[in-house]
Amino acid sequence: QVQLVESGGGSVQAGGSLRLSCAVSGATYRYSKSCMAWFRQAPGKEREGVAAIDSDGSTRYGDFVKGRFTISEDNAKNTLYLQMVSLKPEDSAMYYCARYLWHTCNLGTASLYNYWGQGTRVTVSS
Repeated sequence: QVQLVESGGGSVQAGGSLRLSCAVSGATYRYSKSCMAWFRQAPGKEREGVAAIDSDGSTRYGDFVKGRFTISEDNAKNTLYLQMVSLKPEDSAMYYCARYLWHTCNLGTASLYNYWGQGTRVTVSS
């Protein structure tokens, strides 16, 4: 049973930083074909793709990120990260880690993802 557990969320002021972590257990962290991604969902809004890393290490980001976030992973620790800087109030949301059993990520379609964590909340105050 694959489990994804997020941590690192919290409350910060605008301009602040947070680093989210996603610990993967119950399976090999990196299959030859798997994509790891971060999504977020604010109240009343659809879930949107934030950042993803393909099986070959290629990364992709949502347009709104604009260089503020960095996705990375530590295969030895079975952990995915999202470093967020220059946070804005509109970044406030529940952030989810997800895994898609394909080698190329798709940030536009959350329904493709096979496994999800429970989420970690990020609140950015102005």
